[in-house]
Amino acid sequence: MYTTLFWIIILIITCDYLLGVYLDYLNKKQSSKGIPEELNGLYDSEKVEQQKQYFAANYHFNQVSNLFSFIVLLLMFFLFGFAFFDNLVRSFSDNTIVVALLFFGLLYIANDLITIPFSAYHTFKIEEKFGFNKMTPVLFFTDILKEWIMTALLGGVIISLLMLIYQYTGGYFWIIGWAFMSLLSIFMMMFYSNLIVPLFNKQTPLEEGELRNKIEDFCQKVGFELDNLFVIDGSKRTTKANAYFSGLGRKKRIVLYDTLIEKLTPEEIVAVLAHEIGHYKHKHTLMMLILSIINTGVMFYLLSIALGTPENGNLYIAEALGSTHPSFQFGVIVFGILYTPISTFLGIFINYISRKNEYQADDFAKNNGLGTPLGEALKKLSTSSLSNLNPHPKYVFFHYSHPTLLQRLENLKK
Repeated sequence: MYTTLFWIIILIITCDYLLGVYLDYLNKKQSSKGIPEELNGLYDSEKVEQQKQYFAANYHFNQVSNLFSFIVLLLMFFLFGFAFFDNLVRSFSDNTIVVALLFFGLLYIANDLITIPFSAYHTFKIEEKFGFNKMTPVLFFTDILKEWIMTALLGGVIISLLMLIYQYTGGYFWIIGWAFMSLLSIFMMMFYSNLIVPLFNKQTPLEEGELRNKIEDFCQKVGFELDNLFVIDGSKRTTKANAYFSGLGRKKRIVLYDTLIEKLTPEEIVAVLAHEIGHYKHKHTLMMLILSIINTGVMFYLLSIALGTPENGNLYIAEALGSTHPSFQFGVIVFGILYTPISTFLGIFINYISRKNEYQADDFAKNNGLGTPLGEALKKLSTSSLSNLNPHPKYVFFHYSHPTLLQRLENLKK
């Protein structure tokens, strides 16, 4: 029997899917208008055609994969698939923590198995066709195996601890759970590059030479203490280039992709680095961390309401999934769906803040005499990755954490 809550869940899932379809359609329609006049000449005629084909291939792929995911999710609810998995794992154990671990583990593996073909197609067909893919099938499946092991270990510990907190702290669950996840977020931000990245990529200190000298001179000029400057072997997976800033305090680290070093001049790389230092100088990393912690607190408070008490649970949620056994895992699943509208609006707000931060980081580079090389670097990175130079404003509003290339270039010219 389908309950009122069940139909609310279906409505949220459907609206979220249709919103994505609508935004993708607008973006496709906008991109078909061609390159903005201000960016004429950035792509030659051959690159223009290649970019159109790349965008179209990704658009059609996303439509198929998103529709598939939407249908699978609907079937899981209409056929009470979550209740089926729950009954299945309960046949192995009566311990609530073990049941939850088996439940989430089984769902994770099942989801991965049905999405791996899509991921493989995108990597070895689309990315390969346009010259971006550098992965081998062995590396592809090795990455998946590593992700499974890492998820089992880290995810298992997190779920177990959260369930213990839920069972033994009662009404304080959301506060203690919030504190635990916030500390974990800070820990991961500080040590992600030391603990997780080495499982997938090799990081080596940037070697002595012209580039390092230029970077050190700039850091000294702006009063930025840089002890950790690394190069990552991104070229083992893709030809696309990137750079990022991670960590806090003495654990702060700037990582340059080897593909970035190949594509840009030393001055352009220093400009990209200046942009990353700009984020640090304006305390953007700390700001986004604080926003994330606040968001986590709101989530845990609402989750505690959805879960109910450890003794009685939330039977209404269990019935919506076709079960008579209230459980932690059912509460998490239903809450995740019900939280979608809130998450969407929070995502819009966070993306707005992020785009504003990007302008400030660009301004930092510009104010230190690197506006022109930064602009050239952005052009090269966009053209080399066949970026969409004419996204729809609504699509940007919902999805973009960075301003468009045109917006950033115009800002650098101010």
